[in-house]
Formats: sequence, C-alpha cells, structure tokens
Amino acid sequence: MSEFTLHISGMHCASCVGRVEAALADVAGVEQVAVNLAAETARIRIAAPATLISAEQALEQAGYPARTQEAQLQLQGLTCAGCVRRTEQALLAVDGVLSAQVNLASQQARVQILDGTDQDNILRALREVGYPGHWLDDEQPATDSGPDLRGERRWLIGAALLTAPMLLGMIPALLGASHWMLPGWLQLILASLVQFVFGARFYQGAWHALRNRSANMDLLVVLGTSAGWLLSSWNLFTSGGHSPHLYYEASATIVTFILLGRYLETRAKGQTLEAIRALTSLRPDVARLRDADGEREVPLSQVIPGDQLIVRAGERIPVDAEVLEGNSHVDESMLTGESLPVDRSPGDSVRAGSLNQDGLLVIRTDAVGKDTLLAQIVRMVENAQSSKAPIQRLVDRVAAVFVPTVIVIALLTWAIGSLLIGPQAALLNAIAVLVIACPCALGLATPTAIMVGTGVAARHGILIRDAEALERARLVNAVVFDKTGTLTRGKPSLTHIEAVNSANSEQVLRVALAIQQQAEHPLARAVCDYAAERGVRVDAAQNLQVLAGRGARGQINGQTTWLGNARLMEEQGLDLSPYTEQAQALQADGASLSWLAQGDQVLGMLTFADSLKDNAAQTVARLQRQGIETLLISGDSQNAADHIGRQLGIDQVRGNVLPADKVGEIEQLQQQGKIVAMIGDGINDAPALTRADVGMAMSTGTDVAMHSAGITLMRGDPALVPMALALSRRTGNKIRQNLFWAFVYNCLGIPLAAAGLLNPMIAGAMMAASSVCVVSNALLLKRWKPEDA
Repeated sequence: MSEFTLHISGMHCASCVGRVEAALADVAGVEQVAVNLAAETARIRIAAPATLISAEQALEQAGYPARTQEAQLQLQGLTCAGCVRRTEQALLAVDGVLSAQVNLASQQARVQILDGTDQDNILRALREVGYPGHWLDDEQPATDSGPDLRGERRWLIGAALLTAPMLLGMIPALLGASHWMLPGWLQLILASLVQFVFGARFYQGAWHALRNRSANMDLLVVLGTSAGWLLSSWNLFTSGGHSPHLYYEASATIVTFILLGRYLETRAKGQTLEAIRALTSLRPDVARLRDADGEREVPLSQVIPGDQLIVRAGERIPVDAEVLEGNSHVDESMLTGESLPVDRSPGDSVRAGSLNQDGLLVIRTDAVGKDTLLAQIVRMVENAQSSKAPIQRLVDRVAAVFVPTVIVIALLTWAIGSLLIGPQAALLNAIAVLVIACPCALGLATPTAIMVGTGVAARHGILIRDAEALERARLVNAVVFDKTGTLTRGKPSLTHIEAVNSANSEQVLRVALAIQQQAEHPLARAVCDYAAERGVRVDAAQNLQVLAGRGARGQINGQTTWLGNARLMEEQGLDLSPYTEQAQALQADGASLSWLAQGDQVLGMLTFADSLKDNAAQTVARLQRQGIETLLISGDSQNAADHIGRQLGIDQVRGNVLPADKVGEIEQLQQQGKIVAMIGDGINDAPALTRADVGMAMSTGTDVAMHSAGITLMRGDPALVPMALALSRRTGNKIRQNLFWAFVYNCLGIPLAAAGLLNPMIAGAMMAASSVCVVSNALLLKRWKPEDA
C-alpha cells in the first residue's frame, strides 16, 4: 500500500471536487481519496502502481485529466530483447509511471509519468535491475550520451590479445601438421583473464537477471562459457600428469567474438543516430546580438524573444525569428527537405538551423532553444525512434519465453547426449546451444529499422510521430485529400477574362488593375499578380472605396467604375441578363466570378479559382501506380471539386462536405475495408486526421492539424505523400526481413548445435555475426531515394 498525489486540471468548484472523488472512489485498488481544490490535487492511497493507470483513465473520462509529462532516459547495459522487457517491467512498477518504451538500438527509454512522480525512484528502480540510467533534457541531444565506441574497442583488443596465443596452437593442425598447445597452466591464466575480467560484464548482467528471477542473453553466455572453463579446469587438475582435454580456447574465443559483435554493433548503431546528430548540429552555439551598445556575440542561451540578431551571409540562423531588415536566400533543406533556397525579406519568417546564403539579415527573435521548430523536429524524430511498432509486441512476447526455453533445450542436449556420446562431448553441444541462441538479433530487428527509416524520412521533410504511424502507413490503400491548401495553393488566381460590349481583354485587365492595386483582398492580389506576369502597369483609380461583401468602386478618367459581384452590379441598376449564359459557362467549374462595369456599361467578367500545386497531378498518378485509391473530399461546391478531380484524375470526388461530415466519410471508407490516409492542413481537418488510420498534415497549415496527425509533411508539397507511403513500406519490409532472419537463425542454429554440428567457437562467431547483419540490413535503408530522384 502506498500514497500518491495526483495534480488535476479543470477543477474550479465544490461540485468538481465531488465528481473527482466519485471517479477515483470507483477505481478498484484506490483505498482512500482526499481532494484539495485550492492546490488542484488529489491524494490517494493505492494497492499497486497499476492502480494509478486506472485512476488516470478514470479522471480523463470524468473530464478532469491528471497532469502528465514525458521524459527520456539514457540507459546502460541493454543487450537483448529480454533486457528490454525487464527494464520496462521495472519502470512500470514505479508509482507514477503510466507507460514505458525501451529501445534496444538507442539504449533509451521514453516514459510518461504523472506530475509529482519522484524521479529518483525511477533511477533507483533501474539500478536495482542492473540497467542504470540518467535523464536527458531538451537541451542535451540523445546522441551526446550514446555508447562508448572507444571503450568497446579497448575491451575487444585486450580480449583478442589474450585469446590469440591459445588459437595459434590450432593453426598447425589446420595445415595438416602436428597439433601443439600452450601449457595447461598458461591457458588457465589467459582464459581466466578473458573469462572473468573482459567477460565480467556478462556476469554482472546475469546476476541482475537472476536477482529479478528472469533470464537474458548474459545468462546464456555465462552458462555456456563458464561450463567450458569449469570442464577444462576439472580436466587440468585431475589429469594426473596425462595430457588433458582442455577447452579454454573455446570459452575465451566465444567471449572475444561476442565482444567483437558488440563493437561492430555499437559502431553500426551509431549510424542509425545520424539523422538526429545532423539536425542538432544545425544549431549554432552563439548569436550576434544588436542592442543599444552595438553589435556583440553572446551565447545562444542568453538570447530571449524580442532580441534583435544579425545573421551574415554563410551563417546559420540561431533562432526562429521574423526578418526586420535585409534580403537573402535561405537554405531550409535540412528542416523541410526543400532542395532550392527560398527568398526571405522583411516580414518573412526564418527558422533556427537554416543557412543564410547571400545577404545580411536583421531578425527579431520569436522562439529560442526548445521552443524552436528545429527542437520540435528533433523531439519528434526522437519520439518516433524510441517508440515501438505493433509488430514489436509479438517479439516481446517471444522474448519472454525464449531464454528459459533455450536453457531447457541445452539441459536436454546435455542429458540425452551424455547417454549417447559421453558427458564431455554432450556438454560442448549444450554450450553451443546456449551461445548460438542469444537473442540479440531478435531485439535489434525492429528498432534499428525504425530508427533508420524515421531518420531518412526526416531528411526528406517527412516527420513521423511514432512507429505505429510508420507501420500503419505501409498498409494504406486509400488516400483522402482535402482540397484547399493540400492539392491547391489555398489562394485564388485570375484564370480568365471575358470582355463584352466591344471591350477587349487587355482593356478589362487594365481597368480592373486600376481598381484593385491598392486593395488587400485575396482577389485583388490575384489581379495584381496576373498583371505583373504580363508586364501591365496602370495608375491607381481615384477615390477608391471598398464595399464590404460586394466589391470596390473608384474613378478612372472621370468615370465611375465598379468591380464586384452580381449584387453590386444590380445595385447600380445594370442589367446582367444578356450575359447569363456566359456567366454560367464560366462558373461551370466552380470558379468565382467578378463583374467589371464603367458608367452604365458592363465591360467584362473575371473568373478566379484556386490554382493547383505544381506536383499535385504527379502525386495522384504515383499513388495510383502504387495501387492506392485516391479521393477528394471538399467543403467547396460539387462543381469546383469535380473540376479539380478531373484535372488530377482522382478516382472519387465528393463536394459540399461539411467539416463535421468528413469524419463520417472516413468511417464509411473504413467500413468498406479500406486502410485510409487523410491529408489535410486546416483546423477543420483535425477530427478527420485523427479518425483516419494514418493522418498526414501539411506543416504549412495549422498547428492543430499537425498535432492531430501521425505524419507531418514539412513543406506544402503533395509529392511527399507517396514518398511517405513508399518509405513506410520499405521500412516495414526491412523489419520483416530482420525478424525473419533472426527467427530462422535461431530455429536452424539451435538444432544444429544440439546435434553437435556446430562447435562453441563457431556458434559464438555466428551469434555475433547475426546481430551485425540485422543492423547492417537496416542501414541499407539509408540508400533509399524517392521515385523522382
């Protein structure tokens, strides 16, 4: 029985207290509840740590969620899937820990804890199970605390130098000459140093496993190598002067091979962290501050929002900011995947980590440190790399019974073999079974592929929130697009000018430009952009007046001119009936129509439509080549949606769909057996993004949309959609390949070892090689290129 204080959100009156007390009292295992309205806390007495999870869920359902936080730990000593399972169990047994995910490849744990949790208890629990750790903060990249590659190399070289003399004695026998061997006492000294000094880590890991009444890879190694060492020592001391059978070289070689595997594995795993390492290296350590005292360099930690900074050509921008002075091209490729530099001028936003290429910029700081987009991207990539794919749960269940099963098989091999081939030969076979069965490859198969896959995605401007989104994306067979801001630019363009009553299109454009060039309405900007592309310039109209909801009026050469909707024209007494058929034809594709009139005569009509993004048609074609059905669901009119659908060749088009109804459309597709990805960018898309099997949000849209989606596309390019799906399938293939070979390796290796077809040294080499092969296979993902590269 223990007590815990929950920090609760949303309580503001006595009735809230009553509802909180009632919600907690109904939770099985909660013995006592005391709610403090002023402190917004609830003190509860619980029977077991698992009760806290039920209490947190009950509060969430009651509308008074307990405050939680996520934190990341760097661990030491994880060697196999069994270590991962045991570490997660130890974390979940701590009061206040709601969830825990441990990643073998990165040696990190991500935990969700209730506010008020004693974090020292978490560190203490990790030490007790033999996997000590420390907290990582937002300013300390996870890559700073990775495995010690130089230390692994030193241990490997030391073990190899001591093992080599024992192996050299076997070389003459391989060449057909007489076999010679070192004196038994010298072999004992060398093997003991390798076994108990360089192999001490295995004994430590095995001891912690036994203390926790479980089994891990270290236990298998210790059992196998210790049995060989003990048998050799027994033969040495009981030989009575005869030449004894010694197996010291086998035990020492197994330890050395496993250390070699650890070294190669550590070096390869370091490459899986390159994505985060590359992102964190983008942030400069100093900034050039401009204040009343002039210009000076200061540590980045001293910069606060509102400060003015100077960024020279060739320097990286240290903060998220707004440009105050200067013009330049900025390379944002590491943040958005956009290959070409973008123009930045006063009023534009710039992001920390991007490279100022060719001009001096004065910027005003908006966000620094962990609040910048760069820091958010790093956190998202770290979250994805430390999360677990659903298929990993199967691996965890297998790992829970794998090591005990192997020990039983080894005991049976020794017992049955002792009757058939003698105790010593049977013991060597049992040792080979223990060594070759070490489940390192099984534990590394999934996390290494996820780490590399999410890193490659980030490099191409695709941020994947967690491994579950990555795995689900590979199954998608229907993609639903929102229209505005996703397939289209989200701003109108002037698409057609229809002149009437003896006017010509150039005259209509010039008159419309005179009216619109001082206005800020999106349609006015579209007219100005259209004229600028054609080099048309005119003087602005006089006495310009904006008529809200109808259009604008001004004087041109002494004549009153109107530009606006049909209602404005009718208010001026103009008869539009002669142009009805023309107007309907122009609006058939859902375009917006504006009328232009001067005096008592209509001069023409202008149509506006949302223009397609450059890669929209290619995106739809690529998805269809991948066998994926495409759908467009839009709140615009059916005519406007159909027009876009025809231009892009989309399979199904649905217009006039209200935001609340988009969720229903997604659910209807799911009921038909579709695995649906929803692509959107607006607040109104957030519910549909959440309901879809995979939500993809454009980062050019709203934060709400991005927080609702499993995948964020860092630039407003629809071509990232088929790229994300293709990469998820490639990553999924790597996971399945790794798991297949890890399972096949053990399923084939154990029977061969039990049958005496593998000696312990070869088994040790194969075990080390299997882990390296799995990590190397995952690293092949780094060579992935999008279809158009």
